[in-house]
Amino acid sequence: MKKQLIAALVLFPLIAVAQKFTAKEILRFRQQAAAVTIVRDNWGIPHVYGKTDADAVFGLMYAECEDNFKGIEQNYLYQLGRQSELDGGKNIFTDVQLQLIADTVDAIKEYRAAAPWFRKLLDAFADGVNYYLYTHPDTKPAVFQRFEPWYALMFTDGSVSATVTGGIKLTETRKFYGDGAEKLGAVHQSLADDRETGSNGFAIAPVKSASGHAMLYINPHVPFYFRAEVQMVSQEGLNVYGAVTWGQFFVYQGFNQHCGWMHTSSSADVGDLYAEKVTQKDGKWYYEYDGRLKPVRERKLVMKINNGVSTERKVITGYYTHHGPILGARDGRWLALRANNRSYNALVESWLITKANTFAGYKKAMGLLQNATNNTVYADDKGNIAFWYGNFMPRRDPVYDWRLPVDGSIPATEWKGLHSLEEQVHIYNPPSGWIQNCNSTPFASSGKFSPAKDKYPAYMAPDGQNYRAVNAIRLLDDKKKLSLDDLISKGYDHYLAAFDVLLPPLFEAYESAPDSLKQRLESPVDTMKHWDKYSAANSVATSIAVEWGTLVMRQLPPPKTDEESTYQTDRIASLMKTLTSRQQLELFLEAINNLKKQYGTWQTMWGDINRYQRPADGVTFSDTEPSLPVGAVSSAFGQLPSFQSRTMKTRKRYGYSGNSFIAAVEFGTRIKAKTVITGGESFDPASKHYTDQAGMYIDGRFKDVLFYKADVLKHAERTYHPGD
Repeated sequence: MKKQLIAALVLFPLIAVAQKFTAKEILRFRQQAAAVTIVRDNWGIPHVYGKTDADAVFGLMYAECEDNFKGIEQNYLYQLGRQSELDGGKNIFTDVQLQLIADTVDAIKEYRAAAPWFRKLLDAFADGVNYYLYTHPDTKPAVFQRFEPWYALMFTDGSVSATVTGGIKLTETRKFYGDGAEKLGAVHQSLADDRETGSNGFAIAPVKSASGHAMLYINPHVPFYFRAEVQMVSQEGLNVYGAVTWGQFFVYQGFNQHCGWMHTSSSADVGDLYAEKVTQKDGKWYYEYDGRLKPVRERKLVMKINNGVSTERKVITGYYTHHGPILGARDGRWLALRANNRSYNALVESWLITKANTFAGYKKAMGLLQNATNNTVYADDKGNIAFWYGNFMPRRDPVYDWRLPVDGSIPATEWKGLHSLEEQVHIYNPPSGWIQNCNSTPFASSGKFSPAKDKYPAYMAPDGQNYRAVNAIRLLDDKKKLSLDDLISKGYDHYLAAFDVLLPPLFEAYESAPDSLKQRLESPVDTMKHWDKYSAANSVATSIAVEWGTLVMRQLPPPKTDEESTYQTDRIASLMKTLTSRQQLELFLEAINNLKKQYGTWQTMWGDINRYQRPADGVTFSDTEPSLPVGAVSSAFGQLPSFQSRTMKTRKRYGYSGNSFIAAVEFGTRIKAKTVITGGESFDPASKHYTDQAGMYIDGRFKDVLFYKADVLKHAERTYHPGD
């Protein structure tokens, strides 16, 4: 059986012809630029001031382009499913998935129907980028010669993994839409993986604060340099500071003069796969629903694949049922995705929370119920702290297991509207005085005052516990009142909680080992016995722990679902009960031998292995170029800060993901806040702001935030209008 696939290969010269801007557009750009002032402070951070919110958006987008136009373009190539126009088709099936999931036609319709106040923001978004391109002809876009205002409606969530696929894997989409004979649902074997996800959010109530004010700790774990630190201010009530994802016009994680928010990636079940019974008649596809056959809708997906010399144009037929796009097939059925990956109101909600000045106002903005991938940790200047697990939450029949594909042929599996904000898993002002979320179960978010699991349907919060959350609870659940610096210190705690579970079985296995093996392992085992389980740059034990712990975690059996992969503590505890003493010692010996082979001796300090470096091209790391030792490790072992590293065709390991923009905020009569970012604000290797925060980032030393304009002006390095 063959699927309807049209492959039209049309070759034509790859010529990038810049789109000229009209005189009317240029006049509009210049008029708006005159209403915007950008102040770059002594860390290179842009503070954007405008008369209107739209002016602030215009100025922000211009400033983002100054720093990293390449990153902006890359993000929109991804969101629009057009990466193949640059990368030669390496990501063509990611493009296929994204074009199936989000139709640009819908975004254009939403832009045209947008409320006047919001359309001004969308226009300002595009105008800010386009004015930058007009005033910087040396900047050569790879694909986009101009930006359209509806682009912003294709990227409505600032998360690093903002696209929900319901558990479908890219390999399944490739098999379904790739060339060759169609396999109508071969027996499925799970390809779920144990991903190291990260982000930590802490809220501290006045009762646990040394100052008597609520505090918030913002600690996302993302690929390095994924976001910028900015401030946006307007005379229409906007005054927001925080992290903005390249190409977006709203602060994704941050604070205003009254409240702050930290988003952590959520495992709430917000996207479902429907197993459709399909049949083909007279060359057309149909699917069964409620005892009838309904036609499968088709849509042409146009892929332009740049091969470096010319562009290949490939047209693929995408399939849809009323549930959503078909992303793959399993066990004889097509799989349709129902989700909320982008919408007009999702972007509106992302904007409105930045202007919320009260707890009630913030809840009203969240009441749009459109944020599909995030949890939210919140604090404000009235002393409120809060946590919501998810936001967009479909109401379903709990009799079905929504972790797996459900029967698409029966009405009983349809969504039944959305749960209200108050029906979702949440906690307001717990008596414990603290809230934590580390991409972990919300039912341990505030100690014994956490939400009760039995009050909610299983699909609302299907994830388990991880070692970061175990560590966070240990640090926060005490009687000590915290200062802002105390909060930063806890957020940078280097304790590796996973080794509370990993080490005892190893020591037990060692005691029962043959004398010959004991002699070989005596010194490294003794090193581990005297280790305090804190990572450090001058620690040999940390080097052993990372090498050995990684080998142990590779023994974990593949999880059956994405949700199961989040039960880190349970899965590791189970694994340690099944590994024999011999296996324990073999893995430990392998780790010691790996260190000897790579570094000449197992007695190598972690800081000699684990380094921070920011190459000029962003990708070419070198052992012969300057770098800094880093004591932190991956958060997979329970450490709260995260520094993921690996060899990059090098002998040493270099960081590439983990802590990024980090903020600690105290909400008193005046905002008191401290931040640090990976390396520095600038993307120009010649700038002093390229790595001026690197040492601070490594050590957990934060800079003071310049939130008020008088303070910004005292530390101004450059003040200008866009285009100056």
